[in-house]
Amino acid sequence: MNKVYITGLGCVTPLGNNIESLWEGLMAGRCGIAPIAAPHSDTLPIHVAGEVKDFKPEEYDIDKGTVRRNDMYTLFALAAAHQAMTDAGLQVGTDVDPLRIGCAVGSGIGGIKTFNAEHTKMIEEGTRRVSPHFIPMMIANIGSANVAIKYNCQGPNLPVVTACATGTHAVGEAYRLIREGRADAMICGGAESAICDIALAGFNNMKALTQNPDPLSASVPFDARRKGFVMGEGAGILILESEECARKRGAKIYAEVSGYGNTCDAYHYTAPHPEGRNAAEAIRLAAEEACFQPTEKMYINAHGTSTPLNDASETMAIKKALGEEVARKVEISSTKSMLGHMLGAAGAVELIICALAIKHGMLPPTIGYQEPDPACDLDYIPNTARKSQVDITLSNSFGFGGQNACVALRRVK
Repeated sequence: MNKVYITGLGCVTPLGNNIESLWEGLMAGRCGIAPIAAPHSDTLPIHVAGEVKDFKPEEYDIDKGTVRRNDMYTLFALAAAHQAMTDAGLQVGTDVDPLRIGCAVGSGIGGIKTFNAEHTKMIEEGTRRVSPHFIPMMIANIGSANVAIKYNCQGPNLPVVTACATGTHAVGEAYRLIREGRADAMICGGAESAICDIALAGFNNMKALTQNPDPLSASVPFDARRKGFVMGEGAGILILESEECARKRGAKIYAEVSGYGNTCDAYHYTAPHPEGRNAAEAIRLAAEEACFQPTEKMYINAHGTSTPLNDASETMAIKKALGEEVARKVEISSTKSMLGHMLGAAGAVELIICALAIKHGMLPPTIGYQEPDPACDLDYIPNTARKSQVDITLSNSFGFGGQNACVALRRVK
């Protein structure tokens, strides 16, 4: 089996549209959640979101024609991929055969903003006014396809769609392809842009979103005051390479992808299993594959959505997977307290955060943490970033349908 390394990172987030601004914001404990700026119905009782700010496609080598023909989620994916490929310095055709590099760029929902806009146009102006680009703009695989086209990636293309676990599954499946020798490099991650009336209304009507209008207390993972998640948006892209490919070209290495767990609750179509049963198994599988030893220092970037059910069941899952004694030593945080829930992009951005935590020897906090919940009684790195050189990180993601994913990263010594 091949070792798999992370050699490039790129992102578009509510805290900034590049890696440097994301990390600076996280370390400062800055909140990227704000009153919703995008046009939306005043009948919706949702007031805040983690929106991307000051996004300029042209800064990421995206031309005006591409902008016209694509949903915003695809533009976010292309922007993050541009950053990641530049960061990695990977040249397709020179460093890697086009047939040996692939894409796994998923989206939990796809082009729902396009769906919202084109449906409104059809109702108001008639069917002939629907854009001929509507279908390719909307479908959830087109972000991955556009990235593959831009970089001539002729190998495996696997745009994962597993709701809020999408980004983590995409990286995990890319890792497996390289580990098993089916690819030498992969562009992988997730992208989402779903802050629009129809999505906000749907999530609100199922009681998933908080109606708290205060940006600083709306997303409070593991806190007793939590009442629902805050919508976020953006993209996270990682470049993965086999050890041979990376070493041959002298690539810089952020971390090793060393383990992956993928399970399903098979319990309920939206709610997590209340005892975190198969979420625990995904965590256990990733830690086991990464050869985790209880004496090692571990950081977990939690799914931590700020919903009553998720945070309690995830706490149980961590204890079940690692054992109570080890779980109490693990350092955990939810960066959704600063970013909101970026849905299909969340897991990829959170894996980027794990890689940066390993690189810098610093761990991001869970901001807004004030009232402990007896059901959430682990170390959630409250409010302030912490200096800590960990050996291994885990990133948890759990999606509607009982989709559980966990990816482990190791420090390369």
